[in-house]
Formats: sequence, C-alpha cells, structure tokens
Amino acid sequence: MSRKAYELKETAAYTDLDFFRGKYADIQCRGLFSDEGRRRSIIMKKKLLKRAACLLAAAVMTVGALGIFAGCGSSSGSSDDGISVYIGGTIFDSSLDPVKGAMSYGYPFTNNALTKVTPESTYTGDLATEWEVSDDALTYTFKLREGVTFHDGSDFTAEDVVFTYNEVKKNQGNNENVDLSRMASVEAADDHTVVFTLSEPYSSFLDQTVCLGIVPSDSYDSKTFDTEPIGTGPWKIVQYDTAQKIIVDANDDYYGGAPSIPRVTMLNMEEDTAIANAKSGELDVVMVNPSYADEDVKGMHIENLETMDVRQISLPVTSETEYTTKDGQKIKAGNDVTADKAVREALSIGIDRQKIIDNALNGIGKPAEGFTTNLEWGNPPSYEDGQTEKAAQILEAAGWSKGKDGIYEKNGQKCEFTVLAPSGDTTRYQLATAVAEEAEALGIKIDVDQQTWDELSTSAASCGVVWGWGQFDPIVLKNLFYTDAFTGNGTSNTVRYSDSEVDKLIDTALDANNKADATAAWKEVQSATADDYAYLYIVNIEHSYFVSDDLDISVDTQIPHPHGHGAPVINNMNDWTLKR
Repeated sequence: MSRKAYELKETAAYTDLDFFRGKYADIQCRGLFSDEGRRRSIIMKKKLLKRAACLLAAAVMTVGALGIFAGCGSSSGSSDDGISVYIGGTIFDSSLDPVKGAMSYGYPFTNNALTKVTPESTYTGDLATEWEVSDDALTYTFKLREGVTFHDGSDFTAEDVVFTYNEVKKNQGNNENVDLSRMASVEAADDHTVVFTLSEPYSSFLDQTVCLGIVPSDSYDSKTFDTEPIGTGPWKIVQYDTAQKIIVDANDDYYGGAPSIPRVTMLNMEEDTAIANAKSGELDVVMVNPSYADEDVKGMHIENLETMDVRQISLPVTSETEYTTKDGQKIKAGNDVTADKAVREALSIGIDRQKIIDNALNGIGKPAEGFTTNLEWGNPPSYEDGQTEKAAQILEAAGWSKGKDGIYEKNGQKCEFTVLAPSGDTTRYQLATAVAEEAEALGIKIDVDQQTWDELSTSAASCGVVWGWGQFDPIVLKNLFYTDAFTGNGTSNTVRYSDSEVDKLIDTALDANNKADATAAWKEVQSATADDYAYLYIVNIEHSYFVSDDLDISVDTQIPHPHGHGAPVINNMNDWTLKR
C-alpha cells in the first residue's frame, strides 16, 4: 500500500470515529424519553465505540505493515495455504445479504443464525445456546451466546437479533425463504436474551431461525451487504465479484475457533472449464454433474454426498382451462392428459427409477417415491416400480387403448404431454429424457423441452416440470399441496391440487403447539396425498465433487444437503483441513 493510500485509510478511520460519535449522540438524544431508549443507547454506545477502536487499530496495523514490508512485493488470490473451489454458480446468483434470503439453505459461512442443522438433521444452537417455548407455543425465548463479535470487532447482542428479524418482517417480500408472517414482536429482554411473540402458533417458526443469518444492527446497509456482508461466521468476505469469484478469509476471532485454512476462493465458471482446471491442478474442489463422476482426475478423488433434495415431475391434476392470475394475466392451467389419475398412477408404478438413475445420473442417487426419510417429517409411500403390466391394466381400465404407434389414445386424444426442464440444467434435462424413454415403453409419450425460469413460472401450470425440492422446513408440503398456494405464475402447487381435508391437515400441522403433533400431521399430509400421484418422484440426488487428495472436507460433519445445488458443501468449511 502506498503512503498516500495509507493516509486516505487513516483519514477514513478518524472520519468514521467522528461519525460514530455523532451517531451515538443522536441515538442518546432520541433515547432520553424512555428507559428502553436509554438502555438501547448504552448498548449502541458500546458497540459503536468498539467499532471505532477496531478501525483505528486497523489503521495502526497498516502503518506497521508499511514499515515492515517496505520494498517487498505482494500477491493476490489464494496463498500457498489457501484453496480454490468450484461449487456451482448458484451462490453467485444473488445477494449475499441474509436479510434478503442469502444462504438460507444451510451454508452460513459469513453470517451465523440462531440455530443450525446437525449432520443428523436435528437442530442445535448456533448464536443461541438454548431456547424455551411456552405451553401455548406463542412465546419463544432464546439465550444467546456470549463473547461473540462481528467481523468488524463489534459485540454481538440481542439488539442485533431484534434488528435483523424486524428488518425481514418489514421487508418480507424481499425474502421468500423466511416466513415471519406470524411473528407479532421480537424484543431484547437483556443483552443476551431475545423473546419472540407470535400472533398464533406456528410450528415452523424454529425452522425460520435456521434460515436467517444475523446482521449487525448499527452498520447494516441493504446495498453494501449484497457484496460485503458483516457477520459473526467463520469466514470474512474479502472480495465478491458476481462474474468471477468470492474470496473469503478465516475469521481468527470466530467463536468456534478459527478455520485452519486461511483463505478460500470460490470461482464462477462453466462446469467444463472447472473440470479442465481441476485436471491441471488449479482447483481443490469441483462440483460435477454425475456423468463426470467416473472421470479420472489425477490427485483428486470423488465424494458423493447425501442430500434431502428430491427431483420430481409435476403432473397437473385438473383439465386444461384459462386462468386469470392476480395481476390480470391470462394463462393456460391444467392438462387434459395428466388430469386423468390413471395416467399419473401408471407412470408412478410403471417406470424403473433405478434404470433412470443409471442412465441419467451415472447411477448416483437413490430412487424416491416421496420425500427422503433422512428428514424427521418425511413419510414417503413404499411401492414397487417397474410394474409395466399393472400400469397397462390401469390405463386400459380407464378407457385408454394403444394406437398403431404404441401410444395410448382415448376419445381421439393421444396420451401425450410436455415436460420442461430449466434451461442450462443438464441434470434435470437428462432426467426428463430418461423418464420419457421409460414412459414411452408404457405407451405414454412425453415431449421434453427447456425453458428459462421466467418462462417456467407460467408454463408450469399446464405441463410437467422437473422440480427440485429439498429443505429442512416441512412447509414445502404446503407449497406443493395447499389449495391457496396456486397463483398461476409461480412455483407453488403448479398441479392445482385441491383437497379440503388435506388443507385442514396442513393447517393442523402449522398451528400445532408442539413439534411431535406437527410432525404427525405433516406425515398424514403425505399419506393423504400419496394415492393422487400429483408428483412423479424420481430420485433423491447426491451431490458429486472432485476433492483434492491433499484436502479433507470432513464428510462426517457434512449436513444432508438441502436444495442449494452445490453450495451446501461449504456449510462445514470451517472444519476442512489441508494435508500439505
């Protein structure tokens, strides 16, 4: 750093100190009218002054560095002790701001949440050490971990939790991954106690505390946090370039102990480029399509990691009609072929899932008839697939007969419909193609096509779509089956499933005042909908990665990956170790 650059940094530090003093004075003045105001002003004073001190310390350290390293060169990017990884492009798709829903799928490498998921798919404390739920399930009291600091050196307190949750509540439309609609209030009982009050019981509230990373109340900025979030996590953002890379450094002050790897660079590139870079020894972790999993990459080995992510094809259960969305858009909804339950059932029992997995996914993944059993609330039905003769009997009993081309017909209509895969998603396209091959052997013709996500948001109401669903929160079942979840231009209940008894079961699950009752109700939802075959469940996928032989990604502490594509592999990145 040049002397001029340092002088600018030093000036900025003192300017920030003046700003913090002014900000505190303002808060203090505004807080004179109440005890709560005075309490908050004291908390804010402590945090702001500590932050200013950290800035000044950084300036002093910069002076020392200038003196020590004068005349020496410097390097950028990963150091000899750092690593470079490719974990897919999903992590680059949007903001890194937790308030806007970033990292909700279980990879909070910068911003810790109140709770976290264990490798056994249970919840444990993160920034919270313990919690208590009232008998009426309307009050949740969390005790917070003490001695935790944000990346800028300021103390983590209850005020930060209050601010974060209120900010999401205020801007709920910006965060579709966290549902605070039933949160009536959140208050700081003291510096390390937070009390949530709900307007009505909400059994999924604890799930929300896993999904929402906490931001500092006194420095949060909705624009800068897109690329420069400040958190309490094991990693600090050094650089975020959506087109190229994210660089993170180990947080030496992390409450759980500093990660052993000092720097990680996450690269944004095409998969083929990533494979080529891995073969040339330039990457330490590479997420790959399963079709690459049998490639020989010198100095690397393959890891196939468990997920709770199920791939399924939606099958509209109503006949085709014109539907007007809330914004006045007219779309086609329903499908005359898949509206026949016989078609949906024949597909579900007639296809050979293992054969599909072998053909499309290189044999990597587990056949699925519903949501995975590695979730406490999962309750998939159990039946044999590959029942081709029974599938034929079901179709013929429903009035379908085979035409000369081997495809069933009924009332002059062929048993034919379209299944869409998102553009650029090779895995889902391969799955759809493999399913189409199996379906044709059953006398059902599936035309496979691809569309962008924007196009899919409306097309999904009238055809099949290869979806990926997988999260810790059973609220996903509401998205799939609740009558009012269908909007005509979204991803929820695109099949237009509607059953008043199922709606009641979902309401019962959401309103339950204890986890056991909620889990039982969610299991009933799956049992009650199983015989309608509204979704053709295919596979619980596994995520495949080439990993350097010099790197241990601590498979034992990996959580079952939720639907976050390849990014969840970094959930335990603070446990990774280098052997070199």
